[in-house]
Amino acid sequence: MLVVDVEATCWAGRPPDGETSEIIEIGLCELDVESGRRMGKHSILVRPERSSVSEFCTSLTTLTPEQVAGGVTYAEACRLLRKDFRSRDRVWASYGDYDRKQFERQGAYPFGPRHLNVKTLFALTRNLPREVGLAEALRIAGLPLEGTHHRGDDDAWNIAALLAGILLSARR
Repeated sequence: MLVVDVEATCWAGRPPDGETSEIIEIGLCELDVESGRRMGKHSILVRPERSSVSEFCTSLTTLTPEQVAGGVTYAEACRLLRKDFRSRDRVWASYGDYDRKQFERQGAYPFGPRHLNVKTLFALTRNLPREVGLAEALRIAGLPLEGTHHRGDDDAWNIAALLAGILLSARR
């Protein structure tokens, strides 16, 4: 299974005229469903074409305009997902629907039809009255938040830990 988390351009308020939110990082963690083992984390930096990285975005994600300027195009990132990670052939998961919808908005959807929303699954399996953010879910599960929150590769790694716990406990 492929666990995915994206970071996108963002602003403290409304986007500047002519700009729209677009993916600047695709974080990935391959999860062995049988063992629950996380098998490496990856980051694909994506060069924005219709927006810029704001100071607010850098403070949230730690990604600078210079870093993402060295990234690949969105089309190339989608090719890498399909070729290197077999994204069309695997179930993929994200924490909430934001990531799936962001890929759909940008076009060239690199995944197959099987998406798993870990945010909803976590709330249901824990009998929570509402869905909670990733940091709160990790706290509830007794797991550490590893790495930098709001960096795609670290968030994918943490989401995979949550999902592994859900899958393994379902087998008991």
